[in-house]
Amino acid sequence: MATFTWTIPTCEHVIADGGINVAHWHCSAEETVGTGDDAVTYTASSYGTCGLTYDASASDFVAYDSVTQADVEGWIWANGVDKDATETALQANIDAQKNPTEASGVPWAA
Repeated sequence: MATFTWTIPTCEHVIADGGINVAHWHCSAEETVGTGDDAVTYTASSYGTCGLTYDASASDFVAYDSVTQADVEGWIWANGVDKDATETALQANIDAQKNPTEASGVPWAA
């Protein structure tokens, strides 16, 4: 099973009130099979953006200067980024790397 790492590389915000209106997100997956010199590490990743709507007058408003990564992760997952589906797709990508069903090349260049 892969280990998943979510990051928020950047947020776009309105300067006047500090409201974040777009969050850029990245999820990477990594799984190592084997140990020592025989270990093989498989990776996959996904990147996207999520538009956010905020109300600067709301009691739970968090301005750009005070926001945490956990805040933004919660917002993107609540606004259209399906955390479970993203991680499932990345795991499927890694599983396909570990057990390929297709290959490419030419037989005379072996």
